[in-house]
Amino acid sequence: MDAAAERLAHAVRHHETVGVFGDYDVDGAASSALMIGLLRGLGCPVVYHVPDRLTEGYGPNGPALRALVGQGARLIVCVDCGTAAADALAVVHNQADVIVLDHHKIEGAPPPIRATVNPNRLDDSSGLGTLCAAAVAFLTAVALIRTLRRQGFFQTRREPDMLALLDLVALATVCDVMPLTGLNRALVTQGLKVMARRARPGIAALLDVAQAKDRPTAFTCGFALGPRINAAGRISEADLGVRLLLCEDPIEARSLAATLDAVNRQRQEVELSMLELAMAEAQRQSEAGHPALLVAGADWHPGVVGIVAGRIKERFNRPACVAALADGIAKGSGRSVGGIDLGGAVIAARQHGLLLTGGGHAMAAGFSLRADRLGDFHAFLDERLAAAAALPAAADLAVEATLSVPGATTELARQLQHLAPFGNGNEEPVFVLPRARVVRAERIGKEGNTIRAFVEGEGGGPRLKALLFRAREGALSDALLSRDGLPLNLAGHLRAEEWNGQTTPGFFLSDAALA
Repeated sequence: MDAAAERLAHAVRHHETVGVFGDYDVDGAASSALMIGLLRGLGCPVVYHVPDRLTEGYGPNGPALRALVGQGARLIVCVDCGTAAADALAVVHNQADVIVLDHHKIEGAPPPIRATVNPNRLDDSSGLGTLCAAAVAFLTAVALIRTLRRQGFFQTRREPDMLALLDLVALATVCDVMPLTGLNRALVTQGLKVMARRARPGIAALLDVAQAKDRPTAFTCGFALGPRINAAGRISEADLGVRLLLCEDPIEARSLAATLDAVNRQRQEVELSMLELAMAEAQRQSEAGHPALLVAGADWHPGVVGIVAGRIKERFNRPACVAALADGIAKGSGRSVGGIDLGGAVIAARQHGLLLTGGGHAMAAGFSLRADRLGDFHAFLDERLAAAAALPAAADLAVEATLSVPGATTELARQLQHLAPFGNGNEEPVFVLPRARVVRAERIGKEGNTIRAFVEGEGGGPRLKALLFRAREGALSDALLSRDGLPLNLAGHLRAEEWNGQTTPGFFLSDAALA
């Protein structure tokens, strides 16, 4: 970190042109926007590049790095990538210094560059291995300001407001599914407060287009903002997310947010076209007893395979990989379950010569290989991740307590908010409403894939609004929409909802069973 801060401070003091090389997901966009905005605010000219997922793939590549140097960059900062890119970074040796700000797993020594700041280096003892790249970039920004302050840089100018950067860190931490404990919990808690001020035009516009009117939460980041930013890198212009997060003009921000919203709807259509086939093959593999699931298909969009892998992982509670086939090559992405290190398995498969490329972290990974080696790769994953075979067919639903419908009050919902932010590592408490009856239920929303129901206790009394998202079809949707009036045990989260100046309790459904 010290080496990185010193080199960045030198660039600031001498007004060097800095090149930022990012990634196309939310963490990459947030990390890029954080560093670009900070350095520009300190007086550095900054050029940047976000690689195209389909034509360039993940991580630094020679032509893009040379292009940054050609635009005058004498320092290149790689964010959310670069740890395993020693060969690509060597292309600009003696032309530009390179700093890597990353969090992905590292196999051996870091690349021979000016500095690799990564809490997952083998020689790192910080205990901060659960930080996302945007958090690493933020801590680097703190170190840079501290160095400049020590050098007297701010004697005649105002220091930047570092806390104002935390909306980007909160967004990335949640969307990269980092544990919301320890330092991450502090960063997200404060970042959500910054986001609520809506001072960043890009995030404000995206909140508007997502119709997220309530105070932002981790749920808002993960389900409203994140998918729209990610969609650009999956099937559209890779740098749309960075442009939105950097945008200072509210009118332009609204236009970019509308574009991202449209791209996200297109992404949803592409996803649906793949999901049915992928699920059917995953079902067959699950019944055959595979600890890890690996499905592949021709004409599948490589930008959406990660989302489909996540859906399969949720459905079967197994590490899942999905690949798109084209020209004899399979390009894919994987998602894992708690306690099963998929990233480590993918790196090991590459080291064994099974993969052309591969890397990631415990919960997510990316890879490419020759299509004729898919069977070998699947067998390797089954052996490496054999512990997953002992997992139940569906993830256990940890229930905190039972709760009567009259007891699901606004006061209790507000008290539960003090436990937030909720997410990986700090799960939102699940309650069960025993023997509740659905009085009325209907589909709502543009696509009709949300169910709004009103429920009451077995003996009648006050009614509580319940919501089920992603309710296109299935037994849970059928049970809510049924007119038979049978009592149900309803599992879900109790939240305080604000609307038109009023706060009311809402029950967000996770599951149900006949009472």
